Amino acid sequence: MQIGIPTETKRHEYRVAATPSAVRTLVVSGHEVRVQAGAGLGSGFGDDAYRAAGARLVDAAEEAWAAELVLKVKEPVPEEHRLLRSGQILFTFLHLAADRPLTEALLAAGTTAIAYETVEGRGGGLPLLTPMSEVAGRMAPQVGAYHLHRFLGGRGVLLGGVPGVEAGEVAILGGGVVGTNAAKVALGLGARVTLLDVDHRRLQYLDDVFGGRVQTVMSNVGTVREAAHRADLLIGAVLIPGARAPRLVPRDLLREMKPGAVIVDVAVDQGGCVETIRPTTHDAPTYEVDGVVHYGVANMPGAVPNTSTRALSYQTLPYVQRLADAGLGALRDDPGFLGGLNAHRGRLAHQGVGAAFDLPAVAPATVLA
Repeated sequence: MQIGIPTETKRHEYRVAATPSAVRTLVVSGHEVRVQAGAGLGSGFGDDAYRAAGARLVDAAEEAWAAELVLKVKEPVPEEHRLLRSGQILFTFLHLAADRPLTEALLAAGTTAIAYETVEGRGGGLPLLTPMSEVAGRMAPQVGAYHLHRFLGGRGVLLGGVPGVEAGEVAILGGGVVGTNAAKVALGLGARVTLLDVDHRRLQYLDDVFGGRVQTVMSNVGTVREAAHRADLLIGAVLIPGARAPRLVPRDLLREMKPGAVIVDVAVDQGGCVETIRPTTHDAPTYEVDGVVHYGVANMPGAVPNTSTRALSYQTLPYVQRLADAGLGALRDDPGFLGGLNAHRGRLAHQGVGAAFDLPAVAPATVLA
């Protein structure tokens, strides 16, 4: 199969869809891999490394997009919508429930779109989303701690405190992969951490894992408000796979938060769990609403592309290999992989996306049949 890897064009996105070692694996298996020149530079992988791996270097994005299977990291930006076409398999993060224009562009083009974030593992979980959730979760307390600096509009609070002065308060909404990793780093910084989730069994597990050092609380409207009142840093870490994130922090709650508190909403690429959040970029990451600093960068792992690219590529390669070897038959043979199908030949195949935009959606197996 012809596999194309274009350069990412989202602002300040430095990751690339496959490492040279992953490309070598695909080439050895008999596939042609076209890599756009410069695609790996931001992650520390030069063109010579891809040539040595057996890739064919191409100058134009159109040449990479002309392949049968296109691998990306981030969703196509509006300038790339013209490159979508029928008969093309696109395998990338899509986050369609927060992007109606892209959803409509994929349906109009007839592209077969498979989303990393909705592929399910054979033993459960979301294996292709997990590595980036781990990165974003670990980054969230770091960027939150930085933006608590007074000269950036924050409260001027050091999360770890110092002897004789209490540590800062971190509230984390969601105890999944993002929330767990955020709690690890927040604890490492010396903060007092409260983690909220709707699943009591998950809270029991986290209480055991952290040995009681994290305060675990059942999440509801009241407890979220209480945690927000106390928080110097509030981290949004909720996820409903493929669907729009639930709104847990309404606008009116901001007025009850501490002036200069910071919100880092990792769920922003699925619409966010904070009513006032909107996507931002690494060069202009924050804005203020009602005295609260909002951080809404939608591609946080793109700031650490060497780590992120390797972590993502290690996980996606087995799925890419199966797609390249068997085409869409790889989806039919694996119900979890089939769950990644979001669109095919002009039909929407994910109920969560359909619900977000009031569009008809059918089961992935029905679409393929």
